[in-house]
Amino acid sequence: MNLHKQVLTTAVLLMIFAIIGAGVVGFTYENTYDRIKRNEQLTTLRKLNTILSPESYDNALLDDQITLAKSTLLGTTDNSSAYLAYKNEVPVAAVLSPIALNGYNGPIELLVGINYDGTLAGVRVTKHRETPGLGDVVESQRSDWILGFTGKSLSNPAENKWKVKRDGGEFDQFTGATITPRAVVKAVHSALLYFKKHRDEIFKQKTDASPVDKNS
Repeated sequence: MNLHKQVLTTAVLLMIFAIIGAGVVGFTYENTYDRIKRNEQLTTLRKLNTILSPESYDNALLDDQITLAKSTLLGTTDNSSAYLAYKNEVPVAAVLSPIALNGYNGPIELLVGINYDGTLAGVRVTKHRETPGLGDVVESQRSDWILGFTGKSLSNPAENKWKVKRDGGEFDQFTGATITPRAVVKAVHSALLYFKKHRDEIFKQKTDASPVDKNS
């Protein structure tokens, strides 16, 4: 009887501790969620401002975020985000979130800023698994290779030059690593094609609109 009572008491105590623990976790989450969300937003804004100069637009980029449906040209299999920049309510640029699918060690996630006139405002890699010391030089912190896209467009260079030099194109490859830059060049070119095809639709979207189906 005493053993049964002891087991019951222990079970009740464990249940009480579990309830208290869950309450503490819930309370902590509720009190830190807004802070975490704000920090994530600030991190995103800092990345966007490495592509678009803050002086080039006067709207809140994070408020003018829209959703794009999955697209072959963007390399996306799910919805992706785009950030729209305006100056005096006139469209300035859009920052797309394409994926280079054929990286050496897997997909390479990008931010591609494209000015309204179709020229590149800038490109940054946001996530990858490329080999340290080789493929990771696509990061702006590792080299200035990624900065070479700024100012390029579908006509600069010519269509047949949107390749790495080893393939007869204009863009440098890395010593010992061709697959990574080849994948990024292709993804950036495809993002430009997407923007040319859908620019008007992109800037017509409202922040809270449902994603427009753009499978090409």
